[in-house]
Amino acid sequence: MGEQPVRVLACGDVEGKLNVLFTRVQTIQKKTGQFDLLLCVGEFFGTTPEAEAEWQQYRTGAKKAPIHTYILGAASQETLKNFPSADGCELAENITYLGRRGVFTGVSGLQIAYVSGQEALQEPAPAHCFTSKDLIALVGPLTSSSKFRGVDILLTSQWPRGVWQYANNPEVNTKSCGSSSVADLADKLKPRYHFAALEGAHYERLPYRNHVVLQENAQHVSRFIALATVNNPGKKKYLYAFNIIPMKTMDPSELVKQPQDVTENPYRRSTKDKPDTQMKGGHSREPARQFFFDLSKTQGGAPRGRDQQHDGHHQKQPRRHPQPTGPCWFCLASPQVEKHLVISIGTDCYLALAKGGLTTHHMLILPIGHYQSVVELSSEVVEEMEKYKSALKSFYKSRGERCVLFERNYKSQHLQLQVVPVPLDRCTTEDIKEAFTVQAQEQEMELMEIPQHTDLKQIAPPGTPYFYVELDSGEKLFYRIQKRFPLQFGREVLASEAVLNMPTRADWRECKQSRDEEEDTCKQLRDAFQPYDFAWAD
Repeated sequence: MGEQPVRVLACGDVEGKLNVLFTRVQTIQKKTGQFDLLLCVGEFFGTTPEAEAEWQQYRTGAKKAPIHTYILGAASQETLKNFPSADGCELAENITYLGRRGVFTGVSGLQIAYVSGQEALQEPAPAHCFTSKDLIALVGPLTSSSKFRGVDILLTSQWPRGVWQYANNPEVNTKSCGSSSVADLADKLKPRYHFAALEGAHYERLPYRNHVVLQENAQHVSRFIALATVNNPGKKKYLYAFNIIPMKTMDPSELVKQPQDVTENPYRRSTKDKPDTQMKGGHSREPARQFFFDLSKTQGGAPRGRDQQHDGHHQKQPRRHPQPTGPCWFCLASPQVEKHLVISIGTDCYLALAKGGLTTHHMLILPIGHYQSVVELSSEVVEEMEKYKSALKSFYKSRGERCVLFERNYKSQHLQLQVVPVPLDRCTTEDIKEAFTVQAQEQEMELMEIPQHTDLKQIAPPGTPYFYVELDSGEKLFYRIQKRFPLQFGREVLASEAVLNMPTRADWRECKQSRDEEEDTCKQLRDAFQPYDFAWAD
């Protein structure tokens, strides 16, 4: 009999917006099924009259939380009045205050360690603060056992100072953010998940290891996730859903598996700590042939793209592109490539109509040379790919559409960045994001949100199988593929009722056109895209 995962929701500062939070939870549960518990970090209570009135509805039983909710204590003097005691207690039906500090173990065996409030900066400590004595009392009984390996979840209101070492940077003031005591606590308790709030920011750190490689036995990794405030104007993520099998029931070999994006422990300073410079990409350019496809044959005009540069004047040196070891349908020099689908050719990338596209303007951005994924591209190719992205966004915007980009680096040998337009009046960006998140959860996959200015190479080293989505807002979703992955997942989400509402077009093989139809579609698309085509201008 396999272990049953516990389905958990974690939330940032609620600040009294109980109705917004619980409505959102109900929406999620209707779509993806019941969760077992909701864990709230940061300030649960608000100080406004509206927040007070909302709380009274739950306290008196007029309203009931739709899920077992566990909260931390006050993180400020103003909200202390809502906690009758430093010890944990039920504050309303389905809403339980965990207490000042301690360990909560559910019936499943899931072990949750917690510390309420902020680190005390003076003696005697205010009631909404914790002291070193609290942390010693929490850590001692746990770590004194010879069987202690770590806890499943750690809840703190404050961030651990320095958690961003060796990883993606958060959008907070790192000089003043966080508590050294919380960092020390996280280092000692080795939580598989650590949640915090109070900074009004959403931050998902790359997982970090709890052992020294080649010196200690492998241990499980830890993940730190900071969540924003409920209903924040910037629409930052405040709710995080995940499944977890309690450590005590997990197969030890499964527990200690290391993901490919794991980093060093941020709380242990290393002499090896140095900036990562090998990701810059500095491939030298060498003379080679360029690709001169006359895209004007079917459109009665000048050639499109960089195929007119051989008049003998100011001719640029062509570039040597990586070549495949065997046949490839997408390398531009390959005899297999369907050249009639090409829309535009740059120096390092080209644009093509998607074969069997979701819509008539579904396109692909592809590298001219043989690269398997975005994370393997040289800096020059990345730069031109960004130019094509920008041009396509402008093109679609002029047509009243937003674009969604996605890449599947799994069971594919040549990078295809899919670009699909979605009419603005069909749905919002948030609807598209939710569609991806919900459909991923339904297939027991957890999409991670990547900070906007984080390079994908930091998260997925070359060779890592992954699925990646980029929304028109700049938000990025990432999933590291473990074993199996539905090959049509990106199309299925966009074809679903929530987005384009064309479920019969989820499989590209059902959407094929004849050669003549493809040529006609391409001619129209080349002409329409021409004002936005930087390659044409060059």
